[in-house]
Amino acid sequence: MKRNAARPENAHQARVLRLLRGEGARSRADLGDIVQLSRSKMALELDRLAGSGLVELAGLAASRGGRRSAMVRIASHLRFVGIDIGATSIDVAVTNGQLEVLGSLSMPADVRDGPAAILDQALDLLGKLRADGGAGEIRGVGIGVPGPVSFRDGVSIVPPIMPGWDHFPIREALSQELGCPVLVDNDVNIMALGELHAGVARSVDDFFLVKIGTGIGCGIVVDGKIYRGVSGSAGDIGHIRVDDYGPTCACGNTGCLEAYFGGAALARDAVLTARSGRSPYLAEALSERGRLTGEDVAAAVAAGDAAAVQMIRDGGRRVGQVIAGLVSFINPGLVIVAGGVAGLGHTLLAEIRSVVYQRSPPLATGNMPIVLSELGGAAGVIGATRLISDYVFAAP
Repeated sequence: MKRNAARPENAHQARVLRLLRGEGARSRADLGDIVQLSRSKMALELDRLAGSGLVELAGLAASRGGRRSAMVRIASHLRFVGIDIGATSIDVAVTNGQLEVLGSLSMPADVRDGPAAILDQALDLLGKLRADGGAGEIRGVGIGVPGPVSFRDGVSIVPPIMPGWDHFPIREALSQELGCPVLVDNDVNIMALGELHAGVARSVDDFFLVKIGTGIGCGIVVDGKIYRGVSGSAGDIGHIRVDDYGPTCACGNTGCLEAYFGGAALARDAVLTARSGRSPYLAEALSERGRLTGEDVAAAVAAGDAAAVQMIRDGGRRVGQVIAGLVSFINPGLVIVAGGVAGLGHTLLAEIRSVVYQRSPPLATGNMPIVLSELGGAAGVIGATRLISDYVFAAP
């Protein structure tokens, strides 16, 4: 693994790499047509890419009436790593240069254990993946964390649910350990990139992804690129105030959306509902285990528990109110709902849709689907590898 491993020298080479990443092997002739370079100039650029270990030959293409053109693909030894750190779990995946997942592992974890412990666990998972056949040259690592991130500096900034992570040098620590480029972003942004690369947003350039998990956040994609704002905090919709007199949020303010419908808020309300006697299903679950989670609420909804269904409708209504405002402001082509609480499925989705379509202008919503994520838990790790490969495959 080389910290200063070769990257494309110019915009033509960068475009070729991104084409091969997205579409697989192409002939030299096809690439020349797409990039609009003569056969001789394209051959020169491809030879340079091959010499730097970024591409390799892959046989011969079908004849176009003359000598058959050579097929070219991303070098088979290239590897990218995606790490998705959530509030309660770690997911790690290794991909090839086309971002096809070669192996992945997950484990429960508590982000409150601090960066040293969590990053060590992530590296342990990566070590197991490499030992199980994920060998190859790691050209870069993308990592997502569940809190505000300074993308420029590669650190998390005053994250409400991540004690000990404030300004911890995540990027530098992993880069020194693995000897390759590392990029750090908010977990919701990498999920949005995952959907852009391989999910329901493959053909959409303007959309946003709302993650409803332990926290609530929004990944905003404009013209095919993540919009992070000036300091990296764009999309932090969980801390939009929806009620001046609401419950206290983890951020210290009151009435935030997250304080009403994040994973912790849902567990809190589930316990209150169980103890009130309104939900026999949740009362029994609480009696058996002494605690409740969002998964218990989902099971209660699936069992037809009326109180649990009402909880989801109330939460979905508040989320829908915030999304409606975003739709009116940004006018996206698609809204994706993802995250652990999104596992509540169509009961939640139906309420969100109802509010957004009712409150947003018809011109904004006429051709705007609101859908559940197709990638689920894989969105984060795929998006993390897309993030770092965009960097590695970019021109200087």
